[in-house]
Amino acid sequence: MIYRGFFTALFVLFCLAPESRGMSALAQQPTVLVTGSNRGIGLEFVRQYAAKGWNVIATTRRPNQAKALQSLARSDSNITVELLDVTSGEHLATLVEKYRGQPIDVLINNAGVSGDFQGPGQSLGTLDYTTVDTFMSVNAIGPLRVTEAFYENVRLGDQKKVIAITALLGVHSFGYGGFSGAYWYKVSKAAMNAAVYNLAQDAKKDGITVALLTPGEVAVEKVIDPGPNFITPEVSIRGMIDVIEHLAAEDAGTIIRYNGKRYQF
Repeated sequence: MIYRGFFTALFVLFCLAPESRGMSALAQQPTVLVTGSNRGIGLEFVRQYAAKGWNVIATTRRPNQAKALQSLARSDSNITVELLDVTSGEHLATLVEKYRGQPIDVLINNAGVSGDFQGPGQSLGTLDYTTVDTFMSVNAIGPLRVTEAFYENVRLGDQKKVIAITALLGVHSFGYGGFSGAYWYKVSKAAMNAAVYNLAQDAKKDGITVALLTPGEVAVEKVIDPGPNFITPEVSIRGMIDVIEHLAAEDAGTIIRYNGKRYQF
């Protein structure tokens, strides 16, 4: 009778509950959440983390229009596409409830707006003040809202890492290579750097490492004529993933280039 009960239990475990066994295996894989994952840098983060066998929660404002992301998700069951506008409290509340109790090892705040750097709206004499709120809400406040929303998930993760993607125009907002224009982009990224630096100090107590990464000059889709110093998304993201993997507690609040170079505030 004892043997019969034992083999019956094995039969139930392995034959009648494959979904449960799959969920158990899934839970053992590391998880990354990437915002703004429909194209460019975000999409490449999704691609490379999925290739490494991670569970990837890929968020975008318009899932139905994210053709490349949806195609990638169809080819890899580790990728889940979710609706998220980082300025929407309703979107965040829905996702937080859906993933309640789900550990997130790495949270990557990538969503952002750039606009036309040197065109009307961001150049002196044509500054469009009606767009300032959008830049600040997405670029500066968005990473705070997302991180605060998923803070408990990150705390439950094994790696406990939060990343915000910044830019040299934000790091050197007092002058980067003589690059003019991009007022709202520079201002919003500089504000994000300050916010994330303070976030990093608060998160230390929970063993969470928060850092800012710069991807370099990347030849993403919107770059029409990349110069000789531009790198491919593959190179940028491969470098940033390596930086993330080697992040340590002492890196909290630092700004790190995709190639590992550290900057100071």
